[in-house]
Order: sequence, then structure tokens, then C-alpha cells
Amino acid sequence: MIKFRPIRKPAIRRHAAVEGFTLVELLVVLAIIGLIAALATPQVLRYLESAKVDTTKAQIRNFESALELYYIDTGRYPTTEEGLVALATRPTNAATWNGPYIKNAGVFADPWSSPYQYRSPAEDKPFQILSLGRDRKMGGSGQDADLAGN
Repeated sequence: MIKFRPIRKPAIRRHAAVEGFTLVELLVVLAIIGLIAALATPQVLRYLESAKVDTTKAQIRNFESALELYYIDTGRYPTTEEGLVALATRPTNAATWNGPYIKNAGVFADPWSSPYQYRSPAEDKPFQILSLGRDRKMGGSGQDADLAGN
């Protein structure tokens, strides 16, 4: 007689390796990420501030170029009262105005959201464009220094 053995199901391993991370491993990873962020953040902020200074210098150069084109067309620079707005909209007394000389007409503020200071005539120059810098006050040094063109 043939005896059949019952088919046994494989035993379920109760202590099988569970995939995933332990709480300690997660805390170590979070601590490392926090350390990297603490070291990198000041450097990134320094780069952002220096980028604002570079942007301001570039905008002042663009205004100076537009003012030269304005001068070629009208034979004069805009007065202090007319300001940089004269590069975007025709002043009432500019008959030979061929503008606009600035593409983005509403952009007359520096990266710190302060309006550019424009004077014409300036002390020993036909005009001067000035940004008060990060501190928005006259004077200062470093990132707070005033940025002037011309």
C-alpha cells in the first residue's frame, strides 16, 4: 500500500529580516542633513547678497546706456524732476524723443526694493544714478555700501 505524506506548508519565519530603517538610523541621517544645512546656509546667503550687488551694478550700467541714447536723441539728459521715468515715457518738453529706451518700464527699483536715486546734473558729472544698498541709507560699507554709476 502506498502511503501519502501530507504536504507541509513551508513554515512562516517569525523572525524574518524586516526591511527598513531603525529610528536611530533615521535620527543619524537627519542630524547629518541638519549639519550640512547649517554649514551651507551662510555661504548661500553670502552668494545671494553678492548677486544683488552685481545685479544692481548691471542695472545701473543699463540705465547709463539708455541715458546716453536719450542724450543722442534729445540733446540733453533728463532732469532730476523727470527722473529715470523719462526713459520709458516721453517727457512733455522732449520733441525728439525716440523711446522707450528701457525695455521693462516699471523696473526703477534696486534688488532691495528701493528706488534708484537719479540726479542731473550731478556735482561734476552730467548725471548720477545711485542705489542706497542693502541698508537703504546713505553711506555704509560692505553689503550696505551705496552703489553709484558713471
